[in-house]
Amino acid sequence: MILHDSSDLALHGTGMKRTLGVFDLTALGVAAIVGAGIFSTIGNAAATGGPAVSLLFVFTAIACGLSAMCYAEFASAIPISGSAYTYAYASFGELVAWIIGWDLIMEYAIGNIAVAISWSGYFTGLLSGFGIHIYSFLATDYLTAFRGYHEALDLIQNGTSIPNLSPALNEAYQAWTTAPQIFNFRLIADIPAFFIVVAITWICYIGIRESKRANNMMVLLKVGVLILVIAAGAFYVDPANWSPFAPNGLPGVLKGISGVFFAYIGFDAISTTAEECKNPKRDLPRSMFYSLLITTVLYVLVSLVLTGMVPFDQLGVADPLAFVFAKLHLAKLSGIIAISAVIAMASVLLVFQLGQPRIWMSMSRDGLLPPIFAKLHPKYRTPGFSTIVTGFLVALPALFMNLTEVTDLTSIGTLFAFILVSGGILIINPKGSRTGNDKGFIVPYLNSRYYIPPTLLIVGFILAYTHAGVPGLENIFTNYSIHSIPYILFWLTTIIVTILSIVKAWSFIPVIGLLTNFYLMSELGITNWTRFGVWLVIGLLFYFSYGIFHSKLSEAKI
Repeated sequence: MILHDSSDLALHGTGMKRTLGVFDLTALGVAAIVGAGIFSTIGNAAATGGPAVSLLFVFTAIACGLSAMCYAEFASAIPISGSAYTYAYASFGELVAWIIGWDLIMEYAIGNIAVAISWSGYFTGLLSGFGIHIYSFLATDYLTAFRGYHEALDLIQNGTSIPNLSPALNEAYQAWTTAPQIFNFRLIADIPAFFIVVAITWICYIGIRESKRANNMMVLLKVGVLILVIAAGAFYVDPANWSPFAPNGLPGVLKGISGVFFAYIGFDAISTTAEECKNPKRDLPRSMFYSLLITTVLYVLVSLVLTGMVPFDQLGVADPLAFVFAKLHLAKLSGIIAISAVIAMASVLLVFQLGQPRIWMSMSRDGLLPPIFAKLHPKYRTPGFSTIVTGFLVALPALFMNLTEVTDLTSIGTLFAFILVSGGILIINPKGSRTGNDKGFIVPYLNSRYYIPPTLLIVGFILAYTHAGVPGLENIFTNYSIHSIPYILFWLTTIIVTILSIVKAWSFIPVIGLLTNFYLMSELGITNWTRFGVWLVIGLLFYFSYGIFHSKLSEAKI
C-alpha cells in the first residue's frame, strides 16, 4: 500500500513546496552531522586513541556509509517523507513501522533536547567571554543544579573551598544557592536552551524555503571556520606529537568508537525532506554520500591537526578546538571557534526540528496518529501542528532535563533505526535486483557466500594480532551477569544472520551494516537497553490504544 501511495504522491504532489536541490540537501546533511561531534567528542576520542583516531573516523564513516546505501535505496524507491519509519512500513509492516516511528522520537526530539542543552552551554560561555554573565540559575537545568550542589556540599564539608571546586560544580552550587524560591521550590531552568528551540521552531514553521536559506548560511559559515582552523592549525603542528601514532593500540582507538559514531548521527535526517526535493530519486542518495564524504574529510583533518598541535593526552576536554588554540595563546581564533560552535549547534537543531514533524506527518497519513498531525499550513505548506508539538516536546524538557540523561538514548535509538533499515533491504531486495525501468539507486550486490567468510577471517586475524579479544565474549563466559544480555543478543543475531546470509546468498553490504550497528548498540550497556525497552513498551501502549484501530491497513481489511 505504501509503495502505491508513494507513486501517487510522486504523480500528483502533496502540497509541500519542492525547493530543495542537491546542494541544499547536502547542506542539511552537513548541518546535522557537524555539531557536537567535531566540537566535543573528537577530543575524548583523541585522548584515548591518539593520532590514530583519524583512521577511526574513516572506518566509522565506512560503517555509516553501509547504512547510508540502504537509506539511499529506500529513499530512491519510496520518495516520500518519513525516513526509517516509511522504509520499515514498506519492508516489515505496520507494527514494526510504529516501533521505529516511536523510536525515532529518541533520535530527533530527545536528541534535540541534548543539542539545545549543549548549545546553551556554548552560548553562555561565549557571552562570558564578552563580559556578559547570565545568572547561573537561569542557564542550568534543575537536575544538574540539585546533584551538583549536594556533591559540592560534600566536598566543602571535607575541607574544599568554594573557589577550588571544579567550574561545573561551582556553577551548579551557585545556581542552587542563588535561585529564588516559591514554597521552598527553587526556580532553576535553562532559559537559553528554551529560547533557541522556540526560535528554530518558528523558522521551521514558516517554511522550508526559509529553513533552507538559514541552514545554508549557517553551514557555509561553520565549514568556513573549520577550514580556517585546519589551515591555521597546520602551522603549529609538531610532527613529534604524532609518534606513537596509536599509543594505546587498537583497544585504545576503539574506546572512542561510540563518541565517533555520535559525530556522524544526522545524515539520515535528509530523507525526511523527500517531498520537498526537486528530484528525490536522484538527489537524496547523492546528498547522503556527499555529506558523509565532506564531514569525513573535515573530521580526519581536524583530528590530525589537533593531535599534532598538542600531545593527545591533553585533549580530553569538553571543547578541544577552543582549548588547543587558547593553550597556544591564539585567543582570537579561540573566540572564532566558540562562535562557530554556537552556529553549528543551531544548524543541528534546525535539521532535526525539520525532521520530526515530517515523520509524524507520514505516520498520521497511515492512520497511526490523529489526522491533524498531517495537516499542512494553508500559507507556509509545512506540517504546522506537528512542528508546534515538536517545539513544545523539545523546548519544555530542555528547561529542566540533564544532558547525560538524554545523550545515550539518542545513540541507541539511532542505531536501532540503522539496524531496521539494513534489515529492510534484506527483506525487500536481498539480492540487489533491479526491476523494470527503475533507474533509482540500488545497493551494489556482493554475494555474502564469497565475502562473509574472508571478512570473518580478517576480523579474527586482527583481533588475534592485536590481542584485543573477541568483543563481548569475555563478559558472557567469565563475568556473566545481566550486563551480558546485549552481548548475548548480538552474538546470537550474528550467528543466525551469518548462516542465513551464506545459505540464501544475501547482499553483503546490508548484512555487514546490520551487524556493525548491532555491535555498536550492544556496547551501550544494559541500563540504556532497559530505558530503550521501557520507551518501546510505552509506544506499544499508544499503538494498541489508538493506532491499531485507525490505521489505513485496518480500514483496508474491513
